[in-house]
Amino acid sequence: MEFSRRTFLKSSALAGVAAGLPVLNTSFLVDPAHAAAGKVLNFLSAENLTGNWDPSSHTTLAQINLESFVFGYLTRAPMEPGKSDELVMELATDMKLIDEHTLEFKLREGVTFHDGKPFGAEDVKATFEYASQPDRPAAWYPGPCEVEVVSEHVARVKTDKAGYPASLFWFLSAFLPIMSAKDVADKKALSARPNGTGGFKFVKQDGNTTVLEAFDGFYLGKPTIPGINFSFNGDATTRTLALLNGEADLIERLEAEQVKTIEDAGGFKLHKAVSVENKYLWFRCSKPPFNDVRLRQAAAHAIDRSVILDILGVSGHPSNAWISPVKFGYVDTPNYPKFDPDQCQKLLAEAGFPKGQGLPELEYITSVGFYPKTKEYGEVITSMLQDQGFPVKLNVMEVAAWNERLYDRPGGGPGHMIDCGWSTGSPEPDLVLRTHFHSSSKRICGIEDKELDAVLDKERNTLDPAQRKAVIQNEVMPMLADKVPSLSLFTSVFIHAMRNGLDGMYFYPNGMMDANKSTLA
Repeated sequence: MEFSRRTFLKSSALAGVAAGLPVLNTSFLVDPAHAAAGKVLNFLSAENLTGNWDPSSHTTLAQINLESFVFGYLTRAPMEPGKSDELVMELATDMKLIDEHTLEFKLREGVTFHDGKPFGAEDVKATFEYASQPDRPAAWYPGPCEVEVVSEHVARVKTDKAGYPASLFWFLSAFLPIMSAKDVADKKALSARPNGTGGFKFVKQDGNTTVLEAFDGFYLGKPTIPGINFSFNGDATTRTLALLNGEADLIERLEAEQVKTIEDAGGFKLHKAVSVENKYLWFRCSKPPFNDVRLRQAAAHAIDRSVILDILGVSGHPSNAWISPVKFGYVDTPNYPKFDPDQCQKLLAEAGFPKGQGLPELEYITSVGFYPKTKEYGEVITSMLQDQGFPVKLNVMEVAAWNERLYDRPGGGPGHMIDCGWSTGSPEPDLVLRTHFHSSSKRICGIEDKELDAVLDKERNTLDPAQRKAVIQNEVMPMLADKVPSLSLFTSVFIHAMRNGLDGMYFYPNGMMDANKSTLA
């Protein structure tokens, strides 16, 4: 991607209703057949891949990160602090709102998929119409749409039948990996291998390593790095040792101790960025006892989040809202739940459980190996809740087992609380807000609340971006603070470490990477 050719989508560039829119031994990493062609990039991922290559079939960050090498996007969103309205043209060369329910994209010519198929408007149509359906696990909100193919390189996203404004796809366009219409028509092929327009194409899956190679036909020119070995290792210490030993070139999800070790060793570079990911303690609102808002409020008032930030060190950033500070609409919510033991006890008594008496044993599920310090701060949260009378048991799981227990189910998901972050590749706040807190979705917490639905519908349907931001800040966030379907603990700081010979990597604040112009000495 050519970041020197950024397009800043300000209000002066838009017309009509668009005006004002803000716009250890790890030698298994190296695949010998590809290493012989030059220095491949060995990247250690902190999370496992799902094995299903359909981009709409998963929500894991590892899968999204790998897709950033393989797939193309209509736009990209650097999402630097204070620049949540900035977008970069990629497969699209221009976009504009035709009317309230029509968003037009002009598409780049001369782009091909890895299988040789030319890219065009039919691919945008197939991607948007398929992946926006509510039955897709990674459904790209705000909801279903139709796409009109105006010409080979002009596509119009239409939302009149669904009844929401097309402007909601403005930011969302940066989150959609564009799939081939041919693949969308053949779901078996779509799931079997990733086929995009990005700088690196899929070669094979070898155990925990996904092998990619530079794409000769990439429209910006074949990447200099001949390939990428994208490998899973769920232990942060092992990832660090692999970097220090020269068996990895790039690693992610570092903790404070590992950062210091790498800094002291010398010969390495660190990249730190406030991310789009907030970490949450999710309450299972769909079953007792956290179907009672008073108990959710009480638990929130039992937790001193400043202690958690002390434990995280460089890996955490304060957040007093349900979206990251680099997201459109962020605000320090005035009524955000604060540590208040007296209020906690008052709410417990009002709910019929004075000092926690009569509460069942509560399971708090967390993971280890992917997110920094989850076990350490999980133990502290457990102790804080126990001090107020909540009979909490912490269940620490490996990432794969935790992933299987993450989502809500009929009758309530596993456990009573679960730790999980949520990261998206777009400034669009509904990718968090509507995804988790509207009754039509209920991903993790399972909340169903008509008042919350109404205010989320209001912000979604507000056309003017300034007014929409005001609804998010003055109505949505305060209501979430009252309802507490989850407690946002902090915003993650994403830390990548790499050896000095790796230059030109671009890191997005959701963990995605761009190696198209990178070099590896």
